[in-house]
Amino acid sequence: MHILNFIMLAGMLAYMPQEINDRDMRVNIKSNDPGTYRIEKQEGEWKNLLTPMQFHVLREAGTERPFTGEYHDNKEAGIYFSAATGQPLFVSDTKFDSGCGWPSFFEPITPDAVFYRTDKSYGMIRTEVVDASSGSHLGHVFDDGPPPTGLRYCMNSAAMIFVPRGGDLPDIVRNYMDRHATDTEKEAVKKHLAAN
Repeated sequence: MHILNFIMLAGMLAYMPQEINDRDMRVNIKSNDPGTYRIEKQEGEWKNLLTPMQFHVLREAGTERPFTGEYHDNKEAGIYFSAATGQPLFVSDTKFDSGCGWPSFFEPITPDAVFYRTDKSYGMIRTEVVDASSGSHLGHVFDDGPPPTGLRYCMNSAAMIFVPRGGDLPDIVRNYMDRHATDTEKEAVKKHLAAN
């Protein structure tokens, strides 16, 4: 009798809907996205300002294919800025080859350069990274990076503009630096873009 009950219970369990367990890939960083930003535009305005790929990544939280982005293998010294706003985001000194196929950094140029959101898409729980000036999607951060932070900011090339050390700032970056940059951002850009 006990064997029959066991077989019936096993059969019932086999036909019960299985609960999907999310793969938790969050890092120990709290979501801090305020939902309002220094630079806000209607989605139609963003669409007119950005290329289709930039719009897909920055405004629709899309992802470019690995090893296809312009900056995944870039080894030049300089600064990476938001392609949406021109805000400084990452310095080449913090870039490393993670082998994942996207540009990877172990920390942002300033602590307040980015905001974080909990992303529960695609059956995973990840920490999304957005630029602090407009809330535009950049990529995700993971806890498998090198010292000193142990973090890997896995970013999309399409979300960024690279300016080499000693290079001229494009209009979008110059506009951001003139109108929106904090003193901390101005100091960081001056320090890392000055020609040696």
